[in-house]
Amino acid sequence: MNSALLQRYQNVLQRIEDIRRQQDITRPVKLLAVSKTKPLADIEALAEAGQVAFGENYVQEALEKIARRPDLEWHFIGPIQSNKTKPIAEHFQWVHSVDRLKIAQRLSAQRPPGLGKLQILLEVNVSDEDSKAGFRPQEVVAATEAIIDLPNLTLRGLMTIPAPSDSLPMQRQPFHQLQGLLDTLRDRFPTQANTLDTLSMGMSADLEAAILEGSTLVRIGTDIFGAR
Repeated sequence: MNSALLQRYQNVLQRIEDIRRQQDITRPVKLLAVSKTKPLADIEALAEAGQVAFGENYVQEALEKIARRPDLEWHFIGPIQSNKTKPIAEHFQWVHSVDRLKIAQRLSAQRPPGLGKLQILLEVNVSDEDSKAGFRPQEVVAATEAIIDLPNLTLRGLMTIPAPSDSLPMQRQPFHQLQGLLDTLRDRFPTQANTLDTLSMGMSADLEAAILEGSTLVRIGTDIFGAR
């Protein structure tokens, strides 16, 4: 048993609960364990401790893990090349990194009908960095309009990876912006408001700031699995 791994995992759960309790946050915050490059033994140890959802960045590596543990909930969180949409559509339950309309269209077309709808998030480049993928904030409404009617997808919300900062107020700004964008989508698409319920934001270094600004799902790798 990897006691250090399990201790780090419990520490992250405690961080989430501490910030919720201190700020009287009643909404649940889901923990996604980012398991890219990590061995199946670590994933299985966390699954035994109660962790259900795991995030992967690399398709081939992920498929090998999914084949061994199809009972777990698998989220694709990495950049998506067009030639990789088919295996993603066929094997994952969630995709966080939909960064252009073409990718959403391919995922919908390639989703096997027997699996139910693929849950997706739009990746938003809130920091407006040229080096980063994602829809610009001003593109999100039009993208949503084009995507919500794709037959084999359910748009659940938004995801972002903002520029790093050591300052809590600075960390909170892009997350606040993403929360505002999700509120805008709920207003503009009222028939979808109940399913637009997910903000995937916050990683090891900015977990608290994300939760303060409305995160419903934090993606934690380093603080669970250790440095890569």
